[in-house]
Amino acid sequence: MNLISILIGLFALVWAFVAFLPLLGWMYWFILPVAVVGLAIGALSSHRGGRNLNLVVLVVGALRLMIGHGIF
Repeated sequence: MNLISILIGLFALVWAFVAFLPLLGWMYWFILPVAVVGLAIGALSSHRGGRNLNLVVLVVGALRLMIGHGIF
């Protein structure tokens, strides 16, 4: 379960780097649900790595959405 969570987190993280560019902040609306799924799968695991990776993606994505008012 942890490996699946890490893979989902890495997928979301790669797209989060792309969405961090100006005018692509709207992509976080699609990235955050993917990170939530990874977080849920990571919560089922006994290890913490995947869960923590998805938490970082969620926090960065939520902050980016707040700074850009959900669009930018």
